[in-house]
Parts: sequence; C-alpha cells; structure tokens
Amino acid sequence: MRRNGPLLTRCDMSLKSDLVSAAILLTRLPVQGKPTAEAARAAWAWPLVGALVGLIAGIVGTVALALGLQTGLAAGLALAASIVVTGALHEDGLADLADGFWGGFDKERRLEIMRDSRIGTYGVIALVLSLVARWALITAALENGGLIWVLVASGAASRAPMAVMMRWLPPARADGLANSVGRPSSRSVLVGLGLGALALLLLGPAAALLAAGLAGATALGLGLLARAKIGGQTGDVLGACQQLCEIAVLAALTAR
Repeated sequence: MRRNGPLLTRCDMSLKSDLVSAAILLTRLPVQGKPTAEAARAAWAWPLVGALVGLIAGIVGTVALALGLQTGLAAGLALAASIVVTGALHEDGLADLADGFWGGFDKERRLEIMRDSRIGTYGVIALVLSLVARWALITAALENGGLIWVLVASGAASRAPMAVMMRWLPPARADGLANSVGRPSSRSVLVGLGLGALALLLLGPAAALLAAGLAGATALGLGLLARAKIGGQTGDVLGACQQLCEIAVLAALTAR
C-alpha cells in the first residue's frame, strides 16, 4: 500500500491539473488549482468541460421554461448562458476564421486578418448564422423535451474534434495559441473521443451514430479547408470547429 500511495497521489494530482487546465482554457468559470504545464495534455478533458457548459445552459433553459417564459425566449437564455460561461471564445474563433478565410487572398494575409481583433462582414454573417441555427435547434430541443441531456451531449461531443484537429494538422503560425498549448497525444485524443461518444449514447445509439457522423464529416471538411487556406490550424480554426460541430450534433439530436 505504501508503494501505491505516492503513485495514486500523483495520478489524482494529474487528473485534477488536467481538469483545471481544461476549464481555464475553455471557460470563464472561477476554478482553483494548478493547471498542466502544457494545455494540450488535458485535451481528453475538453468534452467533460463541454458537458458542464451544456449542463449549465440546459438548466437555465429548463428553469426559464418552467417559470412560464416562451420557448423561444427560454432557448435564447440557454444560448446566452453558454456564451457567458465560455466568454464567447468559440464564437470569436468562428468570426475570425470567416473573415480571414474569405477576406484574404493568400496565407499570410488570411492569418493577418484572423489576428485582427476587428470583425468584418464575413465574421458578422458567420456569427449571425451560427447563433440563429443554435437558437432554432435549442428551441426544437425544448419543444421535444430533454433539453439538458441534448446540451450536455452536444457540449461534450463538439469539443472532442478540436483535439483531433490539433493532432492532425500542424500549427499554421509559430506564435499562435494553437502552437503554444502543444500537441495532444494520441491517447488523449482517443479518450476525448470516447467521452464525447459516451455522452451521445445517453440519447440512444441511432441518434449517437447520426450525430457522430455529422460531427466527423463537419470536422473533416473544416480541416481540409484550413489546410488549403492556411496550411494548418490555429485557435480560431479550433473555435470554429467547435461551433460547427455543435450545430451538426444539435441538428442530429433534434432530427425527427
């Protein structure tokens, strides 16, 4: 027992550090603890953080509906809750990607535009379309019942592909966020995918298969586009990946 004690302690500390790291990177939640030295090592925990974000948003929407608010307004509050919890991190990535990919004519100019804090026409259009799509799908989930589980599953499953993207594509710039957090290990990616799949299975095998297929196709398409446009991935690409995969998963889970 004495030999196992220090090992178990180190494992517990590593697990906690990974969870802290994932929460710090992906949310604005007030967490305490020491994060991992390399954020990518905690990529396996990103779906867990996504599930927490979905749980918070789902509770907000469910409570709003129980208080007598209209379904559309309750869905809007759930969507707003998820944005507040994450600090609009992924939305910002989607907007920057849209501006850069379609506002620049070569890799250098696209990366320059993506780094610019100002938002352009393409970014606005992408944000509006994303918000409208998610609001409509959350509304459908409220009408069908089971909003909390739908948002937990979509929150988890939409964050697993980000690690796949980081493992698959090299950083497009040497001084960006995607490069600074490191590269997740194959094991970390597989554990994250497993957690995302497990979350989807809570809603049944058929729905899980459809959601996983749509999310996988979405991530693959975005990855190929990113490689063609900028030669790799950035933090903005990862944020856009989460947003598009979340829409894909929500669409699958609310399909009739």
